[in-house]
Amino acid sequence: MWTIGKEKSWEYLERTFEWVAIMKEVPQDARHHAEGNVAIHTRMVLDALIKEPTYAQLLPQQQEILWAAALLHDVEKATTTITVPDGSITSHGHARKGAMKARQLLYKEIDTPFSIRESVVSLVRYHGLPLWLFEKPDPVKAVVMASLEINMQWLALLARADVLGRVCADQAELLYRIDCFEEFCKEHHCWGVPFHFPSPAARMYYFSQQEGYTGYEPFKTAVAEVIMMSGLPGSGKDSYVRRHYKDKPVVSLDQLRTEMGIAATDKNGNGKVIQAAKEQAREMLRKQTGFVWNATNITRQMRMQLIELFMAYDASVKIIYIEVPYNKLHGQNKSRNEVVPAAVIDKLAGKLEVPALWEAHEVEYYA
Repeated sequence: MWTIGKEKSWEYLERTFEWVAIMKEVPQDARHHAEGNVAIHTRMVLDALIKEPTYAQLLPQQQEILWAAALLHDVEKATTTITVPDGSITSHGHARKGAMKARQLLYKEIDTPFSIRESVVSLVRYHGLPLWLFEKPDPVKAVVMASLEINMQWLALLARADVLGRVCADQAELLYRIDCFEEFCKEHHCWGVPFHFPSPAARMYYFSQQEGYTGYEPFKTAVAEVIMMSGLPGSGKDSYVRRHYKDKPVVSLDQLRTEMGIAATDKNGNGKVIQAAKEQAREMLRKQTGFVWNATNITRQMRMQLIELFMAYDASVKIIYIEVPYNKLHGQNKSRNEVVPAAVIDKLAGKLEVPALWEAHEVEYYA
């Protein structure tokens, strides 16, 4: 069974993990965290979590996932905490940045199975959602989207421990918000289960349209399929394409760089490569020809820009994400025709956002 550490004592965690040791140096606003710094809060959250009756009902591996998420949930307050002119302390963006940090720690430093790692990452990313759901522009879309990444029951459990593990005047109100979150998830059929859409096309329409609703089934059918590869350099994307799509046209950014004489580290040149690749894609899409888009596509922003382009031509999109253990990644990179500098791979790994199920018509993981 996977655990984040051999022991759970705070003394062991501080000795073993630098990111735990520095928590005691990170202050919090007394209005929301009168208990003190992030270390004190995190220890209280861990204590509150294991005392929750719902936690005791989980399977042992599920408990370890929740425990790790509780330990990591405020890990990036260390880099996001600032004191504003009025004297209050804020840590805006710590959940999003914390999820990225958690992924890096569990990929590079702590050997963690892919599915477990991504569960921890999603819990860290969304741990504030039960508290602030009704301040979202579209609360329904927020819970439906999150349910495709993490179990909402687990998320509510983590949020409850987060509230019980602090000293604040509005604790009762925050717990009431979590109760409301639970009822809202039940009402919208995503409590403990991912929201079910009638089809992949319906799911894509809902998330790509601002005014979409969950029950709508688009009448258009896709005229072509685009396979979008995603993964760090050296993960095995080229080998996968040769093995599974040898008869399908391929738009390869690496191949275009070689043909155009542009190095992977040339930022200006890479812009030209991407534009040339998009024009190749448009030519095939106009002919309603499916193809493979073979590039790293490690950030959500890049993937969404491309998916928007492909869908404009009525294509369906299938993302294939490939990953190998970090200690194997650099070795495989060295066997490539075009070796990417190790420092570049590590920089890209720091930006990695694993594709979510709601991003495309289909998402497959090979990790």
